[in-house]
Amino acid sequence: MIAGTVGAGFALAVRPVSATTITTGADGLKVADIRIPNRGGADLPAYVAGPAKSAKKPPLVLVVHEIFGVHEHIRDVCRRLAKLGYAAIAPDLFARQGDVTKMADNKEIFAKVVSKVPDEQVLGDLDRCVSYMKSGGADANHVAVTGFCWGGRIVWLYAAHTKLARAGVAWYGRLVGDKDALHPKHPIDVAATLNAPVLGLYGGQDQGIPVATVEEMRKAVAAGGPASKRSDIHVYPDAGHAFFADYRPSYRADAAADGWSRMLAWFKANGVTP
Repeated sequence: MIAGTVGAGFALAVRPVSATTITTGADGLKVADIRIPNRGGADLPAYVAGPAKSAKKPPLVLVVHEIFGVHEHIRDVCRRLAKLGYAAIAPDLFARQGDVTKMADNKEIFAKVVSKVPDEQVLGDLDRCVSYMKSGGADANHVAVTGFCWGGRIVWLYAAHTKLARAGVAWYGRLVGDKDALHPKHPIDVAATLNAPVLGLYGGQDQGIPVATVEEMRKAVAAGGPASKRSDIHVYPDAGHAFFADYRPSYRADAAADGWSRMLAWFKANGVTP
């Protein structure tokens, strides 16, 4: 692994962090900040976590960050998965456009970075992560992808982009929206052509993702191909956006715990389990 730096601590825009923040230690794990080499292009920073010792190649989980980048919460999610026997990698998918962990305002994050990140670049970087982790000993035949908020949208797109992943879990990822040259499709546009089944986890009180669009997505996957039909969507009626984010006031412990259990069961049902 090549040493690198990925968002130490919590992103500036989310401070102060909540007292409910979960902290997972690295004992028994192998964790590192890395940079994935890219011939002819910029290296890709990422955070990786996996079991220090494993009797077999650990299955791989791609962890796709929120708009706040690879800060401490995303790193902790990787460690939680590693404790269960997975190899987890969270690439900094904004690295070419800027460091959002140092920005204090959400509008600035969107305007200066997020809006300028091409979907094609993101999907290609996730492919590179699979290849890199395979070379490092992870089981690239058993791959899952999960993501939160901005990353939840990417999970749906990645499941349609590739056959590398066996399962996806999208946490409150946007399903519809305006399109441009960098973002030509949204999850609703690829719902019928998924290569892997996706479990969508949404909040019924999410003001940014109306339940009507979630139900529209539910109908779209049901009318699609085999992997799409195997997809599922669960709505937590009393939860809002970012209900898994234990470092924010939006956190809902019951919904977060249930969603985590559903995610692990989804991975297992689709052949991605240690």
